[in-house]
Amino acid sequence: MDEIRAVAPTGMLGSGFLESSLTKAMGLGPHFVACDAGSTDTGPDPLATGRGQFPRSAIKRDLRLMLLAARNAGVPLIIGSCGTGGGDLGLNLVRDVTLEVAKEEDLHFKLALIHSEQDREYLQGKLHDGKIAPLKPAPALDEEVINRSIHIVGMMGPEPIARALEEGADVVLAGRSSDTSLFAALPMVHGFPEAPVWHAAKTLECGAACAAIRKSPDCMFAYIRKDHFVVEPPGEQLWCTPQSVASHTLYENADPYHLYECSGMLDTSDSRYEAVSDRAVRVSDSRWVPADRYTVKLEGVELAGQQSVAIGGIRDPIIIRQIDSWLESLREKQVDRIHEAFGGLEVDKDYSLHFRVYGRNGAMGSLEPVETPAHELCLFIEVTAPEQGLAESICTSCAGLALHHPVPEWHGLITGMAYPYSPPVLNRGPVHRFNLNHVVEPDDPYEMFPREMVQV
Repeated sequence: MDEIRAVAPTGMLGSGFLESSLTKAMGLGPHFVACDAGSTDTGPDPLATGRGQFPRSAIKRDLRLMLLAARNAGVPLIIGSCGTGGGDLGLNLVRDVTLEVAKEEDLHFKLALIHSEQDREYLQGKLHDGKIAPLKPAPALDEEVINRSIHIVGMMGPEPIARALEEGADVVLAGRSSDTSLFAALPMVHGFPEAPVWHAAKTLECGAACAAIRKSPDCMFAYIRKDHFVVEPPGEQLWCTPQSVASHTLYENADPYHLYECSGMLDTSDSRYEAVSDRAVRVSDSRWVPADRYTVKLEGVELAGQQSVAIGGIRDPIIIRQIDSWLESLREKQVDRIHEAFGGLEVDKDYSLHFRVYGRNGAMGSLEPVETPAHELCLFIEVTAPEQGLAESICTSCAGLALHHPVPEWHGLITGMAYPYSPPVLNRGPVHRFNLNHVVEPDDPYEMFPREMVQV
């Protein structure tokens, strides 16, 4: 083969796309359809609980259209990072939806399920052998961290997916996987050079995100060749430019010129981006640098505790002018009060207390570069404790203290907070945190990712 044609219906399963765009893309004769279904953007909860970023009904809508399109064309459908977190719970969710659609539409195919959930004993052995290394930033790692993890996944490369395709899979549902691996797998099977394949995969990973103007999620199409690739959106309302395609190398990437994968690094320093029409862009001269060792990224989650929050508005200009010292004083008063009223409980040991101030630096925290006076602020009071009742009690106490907490220049009673809800405290239940941002060195690309072949 001199060319492999690929379609990415959307950037993430469940986010939607135009059915007309997919229909047009399938008319161009793609060799495969692939779509990412996961991310860490939504935090640790999807991996911990199996609850995806998008509702089941949205996943089913997108999956039905993709599955029908791929089966009618007789080409593989590849879905990666199933269920957002990519653990077995998420993989099972997308598997169940797939089987449901297959039954409703009377579809028959060979289904590959590739698991990314990791065995704790395997990882402990790798840790003991010095085969696990931290990324930046990474928390400390020891056997206790592995043991208390609720779920740990490895981010697979294209090799397990490619093997499933070689074994005749019509549909591949993969656990946690790099977005790019979904689009690199089939070209790898056919021996295409790494550089254009990986760069095309990076460009396709988020569907129409590499288009010049994207008003909503939609499809992207690519022609992958031996020394270059061409991308063009099938949707008539979209177009690509050299700048829009080049800029996508910076998306979710700290360095626009170096993209790291399990087996090496894509170097786009000398890549050329050329418009071949008013809608399509040709990319060439990318370079692939093989890695000295094959590594797989690990993602793990653990229970942080039970959480309660209170949300309030501050409009008083006197408090706003000294919000930092006001919060510091409020925290000191609250810590002392909890120590007195709850039998000596200590902050940061028995519970945690955090304030988030929106309207000033709630999104970026200490990284916020803009300092502009605000006329109102939104304050989040966040308490996490081992038990929900304790978190609720501490948060309720803090919300009450904040309501009338004074400032030095004010004499008499002051009301500083306005709560939109009654009672002001909202219970969030169990919350989780990531506890792994490391890479492990397996003996081969397949040992961490067992697969099942099912005839549907």
